[in-house]
Amino acid sequence: MTGILEEIKKRIVFFDGGMGSLLQANGLKPGELPETWNVSHPEIITKIHRDYLEAGADIITTNTFGANGLKFHKGAEFDLEEVVAGALRNAKEAVKTASYPAGKDKGYVALDIGPTGKLLKPLGDLDFEDAYELFAQVVRIGEREGADLVIIETMSDSYEAKAAVLAAKENSSLPVFVTMIFDEKGKLLTGGNVESTVALLEGLGADALGINCGLGPVQMKGILSDIMKVVSTPVIVNPNAGLPRSEGGRTVYDIDADEFAVTMKEIVDMGACVVGGCCGTTPEHIEKTAALCKDLTARMPDKKNRTVVSSYAQAVVIGRDPVIIGERINPTGKAKFKQALRDHNLEYILREGVAQQDNGAHVLDVNVGLPEIDEPSMMVEVVKELQSIIDLPLQIDTSNIEAMEKAMRIYNGKPMINSVNGKKEVMDAIFPLVRKYGGVVVALALDEDGIPETAEGRIQVAKKIYAYAAEYGISPKDIVIDALCMTVSSDSQGALVTLEALRRIRDELGGRTTLGVSNISFGLPQREIVNATFFAMALQNGLSAAIINPNSEAMMRSYYSYRSLADLDPQCSDYIAVYSGQVTTLGETVKPGGSSGSGNASVGEITLAESIAKGLKDRAHAAVKELLKEKEPLTIINEEMIPALDRVGKGFEKGTVFLPQLLMSAEAAKAAFEVIKEQMAMSGAAQEKKGRIILATVKGDIHDIGKNIVKVLLENYSYDVIDLGKDVPSETVVETAVRDGVSLVGLSALMTTTVPSMEETIRQLRKEAPHVKVMVGGAVLTKEYAETIGADQYCRDAMASVNYAEGLFAGK
Repeated sequence: MTGILEEIKKRIVFFDGGMGSLLQANGLKPGELPETWNVSHPEIITKIHRDYLEAGADIITTNTFGANGLKFHKGAEFDLEEVVAGALRNAKEAVKTASYPAGKDKGYVALDIGPTGKLLKPLGDLDFEDAYELFAQVVRIGEREGADLVIIETMSDSYEAKAAVLAAKENSSLPVFVTMIFDEKGKLLTGGNVESTVALLEGLGADALGINCGLGPVQMKGILSDIMKVVSTPVIVNPNAGLPRSEGGRTVYDIDADEFAVTMKEIVDMGACVVGGCCGTTPEHIEKTAALCKDLTARMPDKKNRTVVSSYAQAVVIGRDPVIIGERINPTGKAKFKQALRDHNLEYILREGVAQQDNGAHVLDVNVGLPEIDEPSMMVEVVKELQSIIDLPLQIDTSNIEAMEKAMRIYNGKPMINSVNGKKEVMDAIFPLVRKYGGVVVALALDEDGIPETAEGRIQVAKKIYAYAAEYGISPKDIVIDALCMTVSSDSQGALVTLEALRRIRDELGGRTTLGVSNISFGLPQREIVNATFFAMALQNGLSAAIINPNSEAMMRSYYSYRSLADLDPQCSDYIAVYSGQVTTLGETVKPGGSSGSGNASVGEITLAESIAKGLKDRAHAAVKELLKEKEPLTIINEEMIPALDRVGKGFEKGTVFLPQLLMSAEAAKAAFEVIKEQMAMSGAAQEKKGRIILATVKGDIHDIGKNIVKVLLENYSYDVIDLGKDVPSETVVETAVRDGVSLVGLSALMTTTVPSMEETIRQLRKEAPHVKVMVGGAVLTKEYAETIGADQYCRDAMASVNYAEGLFAGK
């Protein structure tokens, strides 16, 4: 049988549609786990699969979206093994017994893997490797039972998606497809955008990628357009049948099969080569779509020659517009930094990262190598901590292969890797890691013969590295050549050779380049004068990414000036934003806010409000202790902490602050609150709570990410939160609201099949506690849908929940 990856190259391939809504139509009760029907009602599952195949679907997805060890554990009514194995048996039976449309005689079974329902650390409580193992358990059963591919779908967190992809790749030989759930602004729940997500998934080797759920086909067209600009991998689009609403206790959608098919044809014309449906779609939707699109020509995306590194939230393109790689997180020549590593003073390291981000770095180099410390464990810890508060991509800088691999594995995005060189044993050690985890690798232009003295010698080493990398499937676009910068105090030709090498790598090889710019001035006085001049010369000769100190005004002046002069800064807007009205001397730093300071100094003490905004827990803890010596606790809360949280919240609403930053700011505020609570307890005072709020994920739903985020923020705004957890029966919510006199309830649901439980909870609240207001949220909800099930407020994100509570309790 021809493999699915070959089919995609030849024609448009069709996925099936929704499962949950069809199970509800067949009698699935509110809160009942759909996956249990693989065992209890196999004939119904098999028929649904067969209906999709007979409607023209090429790929059917197993009824395992919510099947994982958290839900189907030992001791549960159904265990994971029988649920997943049963799902594969049902799907394969459908493939065997279906009456296929003309021109087809087979179907493919995709092992469906959905999110765990938990946030991964440091934002949540699920460890990355524990998430990996949850997915791996399902993959191992699925391959054993005969799945043809893996579809990882409805992922709203790039980090969780990475754990799932690694689990699929490392525990099976199956093709791996991935679809993410974006909002209408093109953002993931955890802040990622299209470009950062594509970079991550392509780096990991996903065989096809795209979008599903959350939106209808019309709303997905804008996101697809953004995907097509950056993607080199086959694209999947599986929308909902428009927007949902409730009618008579049933969830219905506003796009019928004919309208769905017309829009899906437009989506195929835009470049999607694998299409199907998600919530609310039926065999009729797929049949109409297949009829309209099956004869269209499949267009594989053009291979994009883009050198991209990413974090969870943003992508940085290394090309014509120079990139600044901050060099300060590195112990070389830094006594204070070395001591911070010995003392395990992560706060010092984080503040170095924050300072570089504030001063204009695009990527942060991370080097924690000291002989007397455990470098692999320290590298992992520092990468995790930096990524919890900073949204810049990182450059993992180490010669320790164990440290490199461990950091690459847990890194949330597509990192830079520093470095490889032309020595065969080094390339054989590092290129497999780059191939497996994805990354842009820095390649030093030296080999077994040492550093070439001429530009021609360095060009030949670069060619050698490109050729050897290709044997591992690594493209030149994912290699940045370090042309090597030798100090002019010992080699008067050093700068000229480096500049010639930069120019030739750009012009002859079409390559990207990097340099540790400050190496040029070792041994000379007033080094920044030489560094800044050489930096400008290097940029003119094609330097793509400069490893410099962004806290140095001399260097940043060269950077901003060059961009203006090279027509990379339209209307000199960036230059003006930084320097307008500012007067400083050489060697001083001017931040965008106007303050100045020593170019070589580390970041100084920052305020409580800044600590909260930047998510620095230890600093917030220390800052509030200092403030308590001169201010009353409630004054600090009202004048320092709440305004800081408000600023972060408004940034989140505007899209300039992302979910991880929002949560880490809340954690920093929580650390400060703990100090204040202790002080108030000692003085006999107590902070007054604004009100009591119940939060619950409804019956049948174990996805409590949204609820947990809302809880953290509400508690920081001084609300008493009663968290009932997940899979909560309606009766429990109502009983608690009545018993505790609660006036606001927040309900969450991720899946279509659990929204009826939400509606039932609201119905019972209206009957037993009519005074209670209800706010709702979740991926399947819209404002209109919330209104049809009787909710008082639809909250699209956590800050909207806080804002509603603030308005409600302030009006009492």
